[in-house]
Amino acid sequence: MKAIYLDNAATTRIDPKVLAAMLPYLQEDFANASSIHDLGNKSAVAVMAARAKVATFLGCLPEEVIFTGGATESDNLAILGLIKAIVGAKSTLKPHVIVSAIEHEAVLEPAQVLKREGVIELTVLPVNNFGLVELAELKKAIKPNTVLVSIMLANNEIGTIEPITEIGNLLEQLNLTRTQKIYFHTDATQAPAYVDCNVKKLKVDLLSMSAHKIYGPKGVGALYIKKGTPLKPLVYGGGQERKIRSGTYNVAGIVGLATAIELISNKKSRVKEIGEIKNLRDYLIKALKKIPRAKLNGALKNRLANNVNFVFPGVEGESIVLMLSQKGIMASTGSACSSGSLDPSHVLLAIGLPAEIAHGSLRLTLGRYTTKKEVDAFIKALPPIIEKLRQMSPLK
Repeated sequence: MKAIYLDNAATTRIDPKVLAAMLPYLQEDFANASSIHDLGNKSAVAVMAARAKVATFLGCLPEEVIFTGGATESDNLAILGLIKAIVGAKSTLKPHVIVSAIEHEAVLEPAQVLKREGVIELTVLPVNNFGLVELAELKKAIKPNTVLVSIMLANNEIGTIEPITEIGNLLEQLNLTRTQKIYFHTDATQAPAYVDCNVKKLKVDLLSMSAHKIYGPKGVGALYIKKGTPLKPLVYGGGQERKIRSGTYNVAGIVGLATAIELISNKKSRVKEIGEIKNLRDYLIKALKKIPRAKLNGALKNRLANNVNFVFPGVEGESIVLMLSQKGIMASTGSACSSGSLDPSHVLLAIGLPAEIAHGSLRLTLGRYTTKKEVDAFIKALPPIIEKLRQMSPLK
C-alpha cells in the first residue's frame, strides 16, 4: 500500500528534476570545489551559479548568500555569530535579544544558551491567540541595548505568517535615531514555496532557509547576510564561504537547493501550485471542523497554504499519529525536531491552549504531490480513530 504523506512541513520528497541536477556532482563531476584543477573548477562554477540563483530568488547580491548544512545551522550562525561579533566589539552594554515565543528550537535554544551563559539579556515575546506577533508589544520590548530581533516568517506548527515587513519597517524607523542598530533575523524555513522571500521587501538583515522543505535534498541550506552585518564564524577550517562558514562544499546539495528554488520561482506554476494546495487545505479544514470538539489552531487569513493544525480534546496527538500510521497515513503532532519530547507544544501553549488540550494536536501539511483522493482517504480514516481514542481515554 502506498503511504499517504501529510507531513511536508517535516520534510518534502525530492523533486525528480532536483535529483537529476544533483546526480552529475555525485558521480562524474564529483571533485572538491576548492581544488584548482579543471574538475574542481567545474564544481566551483556550479556553486557560483547556484549562489546566483539563490540570490535572485532572495533579491540580494550573490556575495550576501552563505551556504550551510541546513536551516538549523543558519539560525545558529545568525544568532550566535552576530552576538559573538557584537560582544567582540566590546560594547559597554550587555546585548539584548528579542525572539518570539513560537520560534523553532533552532532559534530559541541558542538564545537561551546565550542567556544562561550571561552573554545577553533575552526577551521572549508573547504572541496573540492566532500566533501573531503584535507590533505594539514588540515596540514596548525594545531597549537601548537591543541588538537583535528574530521573528520567523511562517510558523512550522500552526502555519501563521508573521508581519515581517511591518516589523522590518518599525525597526528601520527606530534605527534612524539609535546609536546601536537593531539587526533583524527571520527564520524563513517553511516559507519559500508559499511566501515572497525578497529580503528587501521583508526589510531583514539575516534570513535562514533549508532545501529539504522545498523538494530539495536534506543537509543543505542558506543564510542571507545583508552587506555590513557583523558576523563571526562558528566553524573554522578552510575558510570557505567568505571565512564565515568553513567546510568542504556540498556541491550536489548546493546544486539541489538552487534547482529547487528555480522550480518554485516559476511564477506561472507557483501561482497554480499554491492555489491548488490552498484549495485542498480549505477543503480539509472544512471536513475536520465537523468532528465534535475539533478546534483549528492558528490564523486562517495569514496562514501557509499547506498547513492544517487541529486539537482534539480528550485524545493524545501521539496516539492519533500512530493509529494513522498503521493505516498508511503519515502525519505529525508538531515539529519533527521535537517529536521525541513528551512535553506539549510550546507553540500551542504560547497561543493560549491549556497543556492537556495541546497534547491532542495533529499537524497536517500538504505538498506538491498531495492528491484530493489521498485527502479524502484521510478524512474517512480520522473520525473513527478519534472516536475510538476518546472511548479509551481517561481525558474527557
